[in-house]
Amino acid sequence: MKPLKIFLFICGIFVLAGVCFATEGGGGAYPNGAEDFMCGAVPPPGFYYINYTVGYFSDTFRDSDGKSVDPDFKLTAYGNVSRLVYVSKKKILGGFWGIHTLIPIMYVDVKTSTGKDSKTGLGDIFVDPCIISWHSKNLHSAAGIEIIIPTGAYDKKDIANVGRNYWTVEPVFAFTYLSDTGWEVSGKFMYDINYENDATRYKSGQEFHYDYTIGKKINKKLTLGLGGYYYTQTTDDKQNGVKVGDGNKGNVFAIGPQLKFDSGRMSFILKYQKEMSVENKPEGDKIWFKFIAGL
Repeated sequence: MKPLKIFLFICGIFVLAGVCFATEGGGGAYPNGAEDFMCGAVPPPGFYYINYTVGYFSDTFRDSDGKSVDPDFKLTAYGNVSRLVYVSKKKILGGFWGIHTLIPIMYVDVKTSTGKDSKTGLGDIFVDPCIISWHSKNLHSAAGIEIIIPTGAYDKKDIANVGRNYWTVEPVFAFTYLSDTGWEVSGKFMYDINYENDATRYKSGQEFHYDYTIGKKINKKLTLGLGGYYYTQTTDDKQNGVKVGDGNKGNVFAIGPQLKFDSGRMSFILKYQKEMSVENKPEGDKIWFKFIAGL
C-alpha cells in the first residue's frame, strides 16, 4: 500500500497520512469538517487569530463497495493549526478584501498489513491572497481561492507522511444565514484541483466537498448545533497518465453535535463528527476544538 493521508486543518487546515485509495493516500488536502458556525461571516476589518486542534481516529479503510480492505489498518492523527487572518477596509466587487494563511503542525501514526510508521512535523501550508466578503442584515457570504503549498515532509517509501508532495488549488464559497429568531444555516463549498506528485507520477482526481452547520442561539453566549461534511471525488486518479483501478473515487458523509461559546472578543467551539457512507477512504471519528480571537 502507498502512504495514506488525511489532511486535518480548518477554514482553515491540516495534513494527515495514509494508504492508496480515493486520491493518492486516501485523503484530500483540506481537512473536511473544519468549518462550522458563522463560516460565511468573515469578521470586520482587522487582524484575527484562529487555532484549530483536531484528533482523527480510524480502524477501518473501505473500498469502492464499502468493504474493509485491511484488518490490520489503524490510523491516529493529531493536528494543531494556526490561522492568521487580515481583513482590510478596501473593497473589491462590493465586498471587503482580506487574506489569510494556515500553518499546521501534525502527528500521524499509521498501521497497515505492510508495516507501521509515525511522523511529526510541519504540514502543507495554506494561503489565500484574495478573500472577498459581503454582508447584509441576515445573509453573509465570502469567496476565495486557497492555494495549498507542498511544504510538509514527504517520502514515497514511508507509510506515514505529513505532506502530500503536490500543489492543490481550491476555489471556495461560504455563506451564513442568520434568522431574526436565532437560527443559523452555514456552509462552506470547495472544489479541489490537484497537481501531480512528481515523486510517484500520481495525479489525484478532483474533489467536491462542503462543511455544513445548522445551529440555534440559546442565549448571548451559547449556540448549539448539528453539523459535519460531505465529500465526493469527481474525476479518476491517474498514474503515469493511466487510470488507477476503477478510478479510486472517494466518498464520505459525516455528522455530529457542535457547541459554541462566545466571550468578549473570543469564541470557543467544540464538536464531534462521525463518518459514514465511506468509499475508498478511512472511516473514523473526529474531535475538534477551536478558538477565535480578535487582535
